[in-house]
Amino acid sequence: MRACRVAARRPAGTERSGALRGYTMHKDDYLSRLRRVEGQVRGLQRMIDEDTYCIDVLTQIASVSKALQGVGLGLLDEHLRHCVRRAAEASDVEGDEKVHEAVQAIERLLRA
Repeated sequence: MRACRVAARRPAGTERSGALRGYTMHKDDYLSRLRRVEGQVRGLQRMIDEDTYCIDVLTQIASVSKALQGVGLGLLDEHLRHCVRRAAEASDVEGDEKVHEAVQAIERLLRA
């Protein structure tokens, strides 16, 4: 028997719509960086398939992790400068919600 899953409530202002996001102006840059990461991950798959030396694989994993962290930090910066600032200007309650949301995102990034 499958457990019933309750859909997570999305924080205010995070619904999917045509709204501009904080990173919209740099979207092409982020997509380009993520495509490079995708290529690095495919390279990792090849390395494993070809029985590459463990340390070389681990070095590449560290490189991929750093690249993803860079994308995450860039998005976080955009979120703080755009979304959090805009919410704080709208009202204290909205600002507090966005700050809380950002803190949770930072916590997730640090645990990863």
